[in-house]
Amino acid sequence: MDNGNEHNNIPVWAFERIEIVKPDPDWKDKGIREREELHNVLSAFNVKQVEHIGSTAIPNLPAKPVIDLMASVPSFELVREIAETLALYHWHYVPPKLDKKPWRRFFVKVKNDKRVAHLQLMQEGEERWGKLLAFRDKLRTDAHLANEYAVMKSQLAQEFNDDRERYTEAKAEFINKVLFT
Repeated sequence: MDNGNEHNNIPVWAFERIEIVKPDPDWKDKGIREREELHNVLSAFNVKQVEHIGSTAIPNLPAKPVIDLMASVPSFELVREIAETLALYHWHYVPPKLDKKPWRRFFVKVKNDKRVAHLQLMQEGEERWGKLLAFRDKLRTDAHLANEYAVMKSQLAQEFNDDRERYTEAKAEFINKVLFT
C-alpha cells in the first residue's frame, strides 16, 4: 500500500490527524496495563517510576485516544538499548532531532498504523516531571478546570487538526495558568 510517504520511510502514524473523542472508561485500565508493562520492561534500565499522565488519565475528560505515559531514568546513556527493547513491544523511537524537545526521549506505541500510546522518558530530576503530575492532579480534582480544558482542546483540535506541534503549543498558556495560579 502506498501512503505517499513510503519512499521517505515516514510512517503513516506520523501524520495522524488530531481527533478528540468522548471519555472512555477503559482508559484508566489501559493506562494501568501500559504502565505496568513499561515498568516491567524498563526496570532492567533502572526505571523506578512510570506514570499515566495526559487527558486519558483524567476521568470524564474528552481526549485523543492515546495513553500518555512518562518514565524516569537515571540518564539518557542507555536510550539506544531502551529503544531496541521497547521496539519488541511496538514502541517507535522518535529521535530528539525530530522531537525537538531535548529534555526528553519520545516513543510512540503503534497498532494497526495508529498511535495507541506515547512515552516521555525523562532524566531523574527533570523539572517537567513534577509539573506534569501537578497538572494532571489539579484537573482530576477540579471538574470546572477539567471542563474548561476540554472545551479549549476541542477548539484547538479543530483549528490545528493536522499539526500536532501547534496543537500542543497552543495548550501551553492554559497549562501554565493552571500550574501557576
